[in-house]
Amino acid sequence: MKLSARNQLKGKVVSIQEGAVNAIVGIDIGGGNVISATISMAAVKELGLETGKDAYAVIKATSVMVGVD
Repeated sequence: MKLSARNQLKGKVVSIQEGAVNAIVGIDIGGGNVISATISMAAVKELGLETGKDAYAVIKATSVMVGVD
């Protein structure tokens, strides 16, 4: 599979908080960093996501905001 998104971070699924429609999936990308994403329960099942499995966090954004106090 090839994607246009350049931010593809490989890691391990460390958590899946299942809801009625969506789930919050945590992926440990190393260095103490965990990326969380909200995806549909259908996607969790289709991807076969389980804690401990390898997965990619793919980030595609046209803008990123940065703020300070």
